Amino acid sequence: MSEGSFFRSRWVPAPDHVTEVADGTLPRGFRAAGGACGVKADGARDIGLIVSDAAQTTSAARFSRSGAQSAPVLHTRHETKLWQIRAVVVNSGNANAATGQRGLEDAATMAATAAAVAGVDVHQVAVASTGVIGVPLPIERISHGITALGPDLRAAGATDFAEAIRTTDAFPKQVTLDVALEAGTVRLCVQAKGAGMISPNFATLLVFVQTDAVLEADEADLLLSVCTKRSFDRISVDGQLSTSDTIVLQASGASGVRIEPRTADERVFGEALDAALRQVALLVARDGEGARRVGRILVRGGDQHLADRVAHAVADSPLVKTALYGADPNWGRIIQAVGAALPGAAPLKVDISIEDIVVCVNGAYVEHDGGALAEAVRREEVEYEVVLPGEGAEAERYFSDLGHEYVTINAEYTT
Repeated sequence: MSEGSFFRSRWVPAPDHVTEVADGTLPRGFRAAGGACGVKADGARDIGLIVSDAAQTTSAARFSRSGAQSAPVLHTRHETKLWQIRAVVVNSGNANAATGQRGLEDAATMAATAAAVAGVDVHQVAVASTGVIGVPLPIERISHGITALGPDLRAAGATDFAEAIRTTDAFPKQVTLDVALEAGTVRLCVQAKGAGMISPNFATLLVFVQTDAVLEADEADLLLSVCTKRSFDRISVDGQLSTSDTIVLQASGASGVRIEPRTADERVFGEALDAALRQVALLVARDGEGARRVGRILVRGGDQHLADRVAHAVADSPLVKTALYGADPNWGRIIQAVGAALPGAAPLKVDISIEDIVVCVNGAYVEHDGGALAEAVRREEVEYEVVLPGEGAEAERYFSDLGHEYVTINAEYTT
């Protein structure tokens, strides 16, 4: 991969068998479009549609764990054949969440309209919405917008679709990759949105993945599950869980290249999917509504439950995040977050490093190069490591900083 490519983070190297495709053309069998229907007041794109023309399409999906799931999430979970999603329709600017029965009816209307445009069964349509919570959808405008997308559906429509699903995102998040397998080359595309209301245990984002590989539905479900746990379940911007999170993986099978379970091709494709989703997750954290930097916390030692708790506590800590924003090498923020996650009153026997500079051993300060540390935390990516007593466990989280612009964006979100 060349400098400035999609795989720009040192934490997610590009797999050797992957080639980035600059023109962003969708995998075989897919068409997409994005347009404006007036949900967003500024006239920006706010309606998108992705369609698989292949009858043999298989799919898998994951959703928010919130107890206040949006109408599109509820509709898709209960009314859509999650193993055979042929079309995905998305609006931005309005989440259609906390909208009661009307919201469910509006989600159903979106599905029916998209089904007619795509020429698929209504139970093969996934619906997603993102934006302000607690405001009914302008469903007539949205329905007209979906219908208007029909003539614009094309293999090169992924960029317009990625633009249409943005809310507070500073930039669209998408990639097109060719993956070289023993059985042949397949294409893998991802479009995503997400910048705020993000926490581990799923992120507030919409992610749509397409491939022209032949995948059985249960295999697609397994791959999506594993890769989601290693990517979107590991990021935090503000520790807030969204109502609307949706991830959909579709496999058209149009390439004719079959990925068999427990084969080298499955491993290679899984590595490509894993790397793509991890890099997208990092882009979400980097976007972070005014973020300057991204942090990575790696916790080693102890049992898995404690390691996870510590990683979560550090990644979600406002004090750690604001220190990251200000490039403040205050490692006391780290040990405070670690202590809040660990039980008991005994002194903490932990080691802490920042960018490989050891600042704490057995819970106590150690001499280190303060100038080098101050320089290290000014980077765009800053890595923290915590070592707990014991061996065996490991936990990882990625997180954005937290600064002035985050407060401004969210204080003025509906005004």
